[in-house]
Amino acid sequence: MKVWKLVSGILSIVLFAMVAFQSCAAGLSNSLQQNGEVSGSAGIIVAFMMLTGGIVSIATRKAMRKNGGNIALIVLFGLAALIGFGNCASFPDLAIWAGWCVINMVIAIVSLVFNGTRRDDPNMNGQMF
Repeated sequence: MKVWKLVSGILSIVLFAMVAFQSCAAGLSNSLQQNGEVSGSAGIIVAFMMLTGGIVSIATRKAMRKNGGNIALIVLFGLAALIGFGNCASFPDLAIWAGWCVINMVIAIVSLVFNGTRRDDPNMNGQMF
């Protein structure tokens, strides 16, 4: 999980720039068309949640048996996915970025469930949980 958290954190930080620029363009388009859409603003929120999630992912990748970082990742990427899927009407790329957030959220859930449980741990006595 350490490698995945590092990779997903770096990718989330890099994708932040793409999402932010696309969201600014979508927001400008919504504003010029005066169509009442808020997908550009939602994209900016998703972008900053991706940036924050990427930073948290990198910062907490080595934490064993500590679940605070995984819970923070679940909340950040989960909210970003909800906002992204809920507001992707005039900005369909937002659904792609929300999908990336869902992938990161699922990996954080898996990491939360299996964090620090190893089969060769003598204190586990063969138990997984």
